[in-house]
Amino acid sequence: MPDYNSLISFLLKPLLAHPDALRVDFESNSKSDRVWIRVAFDPEDRGRVFGKGGRTIQAVRTVVMTAAQEVGHSARFEVFDPTPNATSDDSQDNNSERRERQQVQVERPRINVEKPKRREIIN
Repeated sequence: MPDYNSLISFLLKPLLAHPDALRVDFESNSKSDRVWIRVAFDPEDRGRVFGKGGRTIQAVRTVVMTAAQEVGHSARFEVFDPTPNATSDDSQDNNSERRERQQVQVERPRINVEKPKRREIIN
């Protein structure tokens, strides 16, 4: 059985500004054929761990899944967010501002423009 804790620590600690905040939780079922790995880290390191478009965390997930498959395990890898409402509060503020802007109806003056009259061309 691979040492998932040291594998994940090896992969993630170089990316973290606060490596001591890294937490790896590992659970397996009674048959030890399924593993559930949860990772938590300091919220300030979120951008470093996830990378551009989530590519870095996806690469870590791929390495962990491959290591699990090598020994016949089915693995589930999750990132635990210690502050789940931190980003959602910002989005709620943005949504409320957007709703307020939509509710305010600005009365725009109408400009009456006459359509040009068709002229007949006589040859």
